[in-house]
Amino acid sequence: MTFPLKRFRISLLAQIILLITVMLFISILLVSAHFTGMIQDIMKESAGQQAMTVAKLAAEDPTIIEGFLKENPSETIQPAAENIRKITGASYVVIGNREGIRYSHHNTANIGKPMGTSNDAVFSHKDSVIYEGVGVSGPAVKAKTPIYNKNGEIVGVSSVGFLLNDIEARIAQYKSEVMKLSMLLFVLGCAGAVLIARRVKKLIFGLEPEEIAFLFKEKEATIESIRDAIVAVDLHNRVISMNKRAREILQDQQVESGKTINNDRIRSILQEVIRTKTGRSNQNIPVGHKMYVMDLSPIMNQDKVIGMVITIRTMSEIEQLTDEVTKITAYSEHMRAQNHEYLNKLNTIYGLISLNQYDKALEIISSEVKERQDIIAFLISSVKDPLIAACLLGKINRAKERKTQLIIDMESNLSAIPAGMDTELIVTVLGNLIDNAIDASREKQGDGGLVKVSFTDLGPDLIFDIDDNGPGVPQDKESVIFIDGFSTKEGENRGIGLAIVQSSLNVLQGNIQISQSEMGGARFTVVVPKSAQRSRYTG
Repeated sequence: MTFPLKRFRISLLAQIILLITVMLFISILLVSAHFTGMIQDIMKESAGQQAMTVAKLAAEDPTIIEGFLKENPSETIQPAAENIRKITGASYVVIGNREGIRYSHHNTANIGKPMGTSNDAVFSHKDSVIYEGVGVSGPAVKAKTPIYNKNGEIVGVSSVGFLLNDIEARIAQYKSEVMKLSMLLFVLGCAGAVLIARRVKKLIFGLEPEEIAFLFKEKEATIESIRDAIVAVDLHNRVISMNKRAREILQDQQVESGKTINNDRIRSILQEVIRTKTGRSNQNIPVGHKMYVMDLSPIMNQDKVIGMVITIRTMSEIEQLTDEVTKITAYSEHMRAQNHEYLNKLNTIYGLISLNQYDKALEIISSEVKERQDIIAFLISSVKDPLIAACLLGKINRAKERKTQLIIDMESNLSAIPAGMDTELIVTVLGNLIDNAIDASREKQGDGGLVKVSFTDLGPDLIFDIDDNGPGVPQDKESVIFIDGFSTKEGENRGIGLAIVQSSLNVLQGNIQISQSEMGGARFTVVVPKSAQRSRYTG
């Protein structure tokens, strides 16, 4: 399949990979930056808290407190402070007096010199403080707390610091680990992006968005141009798409895209297709008061049924094609049989003429054509509607083919059919009932099958009686034989004709009754009021 040429564009695979990669990169970058900032804040806060803990530890050390009473405090305080610094890992531990003079420092050259930052907050407010500042050792996170003697008087200050250079070194180490993890996640994410993009391309059969749009429009135009009804459904019998013809046929069934098919016969065939994973063809299906032929084809994906395509055609079109084929196929057989029969009769007539038995010859000829002429003459004079007359004549011929006798009551009359009545529906009713009667009588009586049809238009109704000498209809079955799909016969496409009859009578506002026939079989009595309006169904 070829598609219209388009200017160069980035492929869908590349777009998906690029999109996922960029989003992944931005996400990892933002998370890493945020996480690094959190680590930095946590480290500084932790250093401040640790500095305060060490400062209080030094301020409460008895040796340091007693050192303030000595003549040379630094001799006692310096070793104790250095010991605390080494044990705790602080950058420095400085002990100063109230004047801010250092008594201890990790750099002994600074002992006896003023402290690098103010102690006013400690001495004035008698409070401990944590802050960032720059001293002689450089930028640091510091903590200061007052030192009390045994009398509760402030005698000095404990100042502990952790240099920012040391903190930044630890933060840099954490940042390095975060970056390594981020790079690993980025590489894995890029690999995942490629796999996802390839999976998406596989699911859409390697097509680009423009190609998918083109195929969709092409499919839509194609199914709309098909004269048959096309319906696509999913595994839940929900309509996915349908063309204009399908909407026309199924409008009375309230079937449209997005809704579920509620026709029991269609649903049962759909389930059979799902179970067997094979299509079905030439399935008779009644819709409203019309008969249609349905084909179903499963939509397969990796040996799984994911949906079905239903094709619906009108029965009249199928019958027309079938009749043509049947006539061509059976023509030679009929001709051979008729040729044999007529040769026998011609030989008989030839013999009678040769024997000068002209009256006998005329009698044979007259009997041969009289029956057909009488039926045609009766139908022309008594049945004014050509569709009904053609239906009855066709059923007489069909009965002969089935070696069953079909008799039309010559007292019948049907000349007062209202102009607005839909006689196609009457033909549907009569055709199905007569076919059933022929089959029933043939089934029980064989070549002795007999069907009788009578009708009248006297009064406000049209009344039709169809009698047969078949097995009849049991009383317990009279209420269910008109249900779509019910049949006492085996095989496909059974139990549909009487459902069509009932549907057509509903449109005609008529009714049907079943009783015992005098011929031994069943009698179907159809009553159609003359006031019935023409059906507006356009199936």
